[in-house]
Amino acid sequence: MGRAIDPVTLRLFVAVCEERNIARAAAREALVASAVSKRIGAIEQQLGTPLLVRGRRGIEPTPAGEALLRQARDVLGAMDRLQAELSGFASGVQGSVRMVASISALAEWLPEDVAAFITQHPAVRVSLDEITGAEAVRQVREGAADIGVTWDAVDARGLRVLPYRADHLGVVMPPTHPLAGRKRLRFADTLAHDWITTAPGGLIDTMLRREAARLGRTITPRIQVTSIEASARIAAAGLGLAILPIEAAASLVAASRLIVVPLHEAWAKRRFVIATRDAEWLSAASRAMVAHLRGVAEAGA
Repeated sequence: MGRAIDPVTLRLFVAVCEERNIARAAAREALVASAVSKRIGAIEQQLGTPLLVRGRRGIEPTPAGEALLRQARDVLGAMDRLQAELSGFASGVQGSVRMVASISALAEWLPEDVAAFITQHPAVRVSLDEITGAEAVRQVREGAADIGVTWDAVDARGLRVLPYRADHLGVVMPPTHPLAGRKRLRFADTLAHDWITTAPGGLIDTMLRREAARLGRTITPRIQVTSIEASARIAAAGLGLAILPIEAAASLVAASRLIVVPLHEAWAKRRFVIATRDAEWLSAASRAMVAHLRGVAEAGA
């Protein structure tokens, strides 16, 4: 192999892989597309193997490209951490934190907790994206995100996992529903009624289907939606039951005059976790964010 690949080229390669499009990657890095193509072509020639191919979803890395992407993220992350550590000596915590979180975490406490952190550390840039729990864990493993916040039901083996907060699942329905008078409900009580499925294929949906199968039943949703807010609106229209986090649905329940009955099952109390790679892979800013999230969670426990 010839001369080392420079950090600018690594950053461009990561941008192309994430954007799946050279023009978008060039715009993101404030360059012209031809300059990006030239850089990628040069390292392909240098390495003697193609790194990118055009797939159904746009440009995708080859197996060699996947290997370079993992290493590039590690190298660039290490450089960012080095810069943040050194600048931190002069002016406090600086840098950036890339966070990903599940729908429920973002619908409940996480935005306020992150906002409080930014108030304390205005020099830190924080990006926060909503994705599924499994995708959050994957991005943290691959170095595409520094911190993931998700339900502990997701498989986070190989990552450092710290406790965050907890919520409770409840059955949301209009006050005219036959089950509305109950103080609490077992999951089996709900299976004879019309259902609203929230985030099909997500962790809650998967768990509910598994529990129904354990009871020898199946769930046939009347309506499928992707958000907690949509579930509450449809439940208010009397079109079915929705099982939602009570804390996330509280304001929607009050606004729509809905009833929420706690679900009396051991698995209905959900524990959320903070997932990261080992501490030495985290920048000073990311370590400060983790410490902040742990602190506010413990204070609110």
